Amino acid sequence: MAEGKADFHSNSILDKASQENGKLDKSSPLAQLPKCPQCGSRTLYKDGLRYLTDGTTVQRWWCRECRYRFTEKKPLQKKPSWQINTASTSFSKRQVCELLTEESKNLAEVTRQEQAQREGTLETADAKGKIIEFVWWMQKQGYREATIFTNSKQLSTLTKRGANLLDPESVKAVIAHQSWVSSQKHKAVAIYTLFLKMLGRTWEPPIYKPIPKIPFIPTEKEVDDLIAGTGKKLSAYLQLLKETGMRSGEADQLNWIDLDFERNVVTITPEKNSYPRILPLSLKCIAMLNNLEKTSNKVFGNLTPNAMRVSLCNTRKKLTRKLGNPRLEQIHFHTIRHWKATTLYHQTKDILYVKQFMGHRRIESTLVYVQIESALFVNTSQDFTCKVAETKDEIQQLVEAGFEYVLQQGSLAYFRKRK
Repeated sequence: MAEGKADFHSNSILDKASQENGKLDKSSPLAQLPKCPQCGSRTLYKDGLRYLTDGTTVQRWWCRECRYRFTEKKPLQKKPSWQINTASTSFSKRQVCELLTEESKNLAEVTRQEQAQREGTLETADAKGKIIEFVWWMQKQGYREATIFTNSKQLSTLTKRGANLLDPESVKAVIAHQSWVSSQKHKAVAIYTLFLKMLGRTWEPPIYKPIPKIPFIPTEKEVDDLIAGTGKKLSAYLQLLKETGMRSGEADQLNWIDLDFERNVVTITPEKNSYPRILPLSLKCIAMLNNLEKTSNKVFGNLTPNAMRVSLCNTRKKLTRKLGNPRLEQIHFHTIRHWKATTLYHQTKDILYVKQFMGHRRIESTLVYVQIESALFVNTSQDFTCKVAETKDEIQQLVEAGFEYVLQQGSLAYFRKRK
């Protein structure tokens, strides 16, 4: 800094007149100094050096007139060669070629990935469009909302797992690699066959035969525990299923006008080609249904598909941890229907009555519960409650209570019922 001041003062007297007149001699030391970008003065002090990233340095200046600091544009000197990393700054022609070749390869790979991603996006979009078209086609064919939801969800699952819905062999391969049971694979094949029917195409479907299984039958206490541990709407829903044995789809479509609160009966609109029926309800179930909010014509509101099932799954998990009973996890809506049919046959031993109560069209559907009842209640007590009736009214009351006719002796009719 002292040297800078000496240089300036040694030449300031000689160049003073020429600086005031705006004319400087090119040979003058003052003319070699830069101008201040702020005020244009050349009366400067040196303010040290600034080191750049490329190894060069530039002079910094401080204006004596306006006290503005600035940096000279041109580099004054370079760092010594031993301070510069030559390995990172110097390249041979061969290294440059290799670098360009590697960058070209990377660019080509990125291009291929982007192209594959675009093709995958287009394929996914096309699959979604076909599924939407399939949903609209099923609606026009008159399929139920629950069936449409299940079929579209199955096709979406196949698409997510790598199947091309327009290539039957691709769908066949994806189904074969799934860890599904035979009945689930059979159902997936049937849904895709229906999808191809919409497209006007056929395929050679794989053979998956569903293996019949004995349904799980819970105890009445487990069903009551599940009902007691749920909310107001779901508990009324489950109580209705317990007393009537109706399907969940029939309960979803139940309207308020289907309930007769004076006679305590419910009229069931059937599904799955079963018979319509009128069944009695207990005062407890009537009270639970009356406590529901009447926000629509339907008893349980305008439910979205699978809404009640999601609520049941969440409740089962909580009750399983709370009660320590893992059997609760196996109870579904249709499980309660199985329980009702089995219990009803055990109480009445009348296969035709059970068939009519459940709305079955084929007796083979009801015979399943005969086998279940004989296996589940083989070790139960065979004690009976016996009743004797003399009049028609007494006989009617016993029959309605589930008593079974045994014999007639004179004017007396004998009935019995398992305890």
